[in-house]
Amino acid sequence: MSKRYIRHAAELVTCKGRTAKRGKEMSDIGLIHDGAVIIEDDKITAVGTTEELDRIVKDSPEYEVIDATGKAVMPGFVDSHTHFLFGGYRADEFGWRLKGDSYMSIMERGGGINATVVPTRNASVEDFVALGLERMNRMLEFGVTTVEGKSGYGMDHDTEIRMLEAYKKLNDSHPVDVVSTFLGPHSVLPEWKGKEREFLDYMLTEVMPEVKEKGLAEFADIFTEKGVFDVPDSEYYLTKAAEMGFKLKVHADEITPGFGASEMAARVGAFSADHLLKASDEGIRMMAEGRTISTVLPLTAFCLREPYAPARKMIDSGCAVAMASDLNPGSCFSNSIPLMIATGCIYMNMSIEEVITAMTINGAAAVDRADRIGSIEEGKQADIIFLKFPSIQYLPYHTGVNLVETVIKSGKTVYHKEW
Repeated sequence: MSKRYIRHAAELVTCKGRTAKRGKEMSDIGLIHDGAVIIEDDKITAVGTTEELDRIVKDSPEYEVIDATGKAVMPGFVDSHTHFLFGGYRADEFGWRLKGDSYMSIMERGGGINATVVPTRNASVEDFVALGLERMNRMLEFGVTTVEGKSGYGMDHDTEIRMLEAYKKLNDSHPVDVVSTFLGPHSVLPEWKGKEREFLDYMLTEVMPEVKEKGLAEFADIFTEKGVFDVPDSEYYLTKAAEMGFKLKVHADEITPGFGASEMAARVGAFSADHLLKASDEGIRMMAEGRTISTVLPLTAFCLREPYAPARKMIDSGCAVAMASDLNPGSCFSNSIPLMIATGCIYMNMSIEEVITAMTINGAAAVDRADRIGSIEEGKQADIIFLKFPSIQYLPYHTGVNLVETVIKSGKTVYHKEW
């Protein structure tokens, strides 16, 4: 048995809890000064002050002692919404948007999601794995210890299966855990325009049974938006997906005000509704009263030059807010954790405590793992990061700079930066 003892953390952020934190609870991150953690193999067995845990360890040679003097120590980040496997890039579209073209106008002329389909369909599982390993290494450097990855750039049987098989291989081969989501209905290809329900039935009958049989995805997702999938079709798909045993997620209320996607997400019991730039007051109320996590994706709003999701209103209304990167080849080719923290604190009126909650325990809840990750407490997986500085206040203060020094994943040190 491996035994490790972290002691003298200047600030130990625990985020203690086994469910999502809602509303005012998001400010409670369980901060311990001069904190300490005992790890046995891959699990946390004790958390407290250094004085308290020193009594347990008592200079035992069984323990590898890790001195965290001058460091803030906190749970690993959970990036609960990404599309990190894809083929090709869309840098030209970024330039078009800088000149004033809207996301939807680019999509209507053949750009957007559909422009990624051909290069993604041409990629093999091996291609996806090679790209994924490189991207996951960068995630690890930012302190991400669990990431959600979606399919959805093939929108046919073979490519969707290949993407999910690659996610499975990456989960088995890389320290960062991958939670896979099936997003076959990510867009409507030209050949399916006007036949959206038929396309959904194709996914439900020809693709998803194999996904479920092979255990390739835990969640099912859909892009509910004007010009993509409307609320009735989305609710039909999600209800059928739930009957097949998939947990549910929704791309909701990103572009069109009053579309009703967040209300629908809460109604079907989705684990999360994501984006929410245009979420209505009723949608916010329903998410607050239900179990649906309100996942905001500030880097996408930043890259699209759109107003940010109303995170302050959501928190004040009692929602459980998570924050994720939305790494993808079009609207947000970024997974910068430091930039997410900056946008959350500076532009979305969130405290650093709320941002940390959104990126740890609430992110874990958004992928149905709050019972095992997302906090530093007894019985949970030892996914822990060390910051260069002694306080979490440096995260927004040292604006846009990665402060992660060390990452422990499942009890093992998997990354360390020499400054």
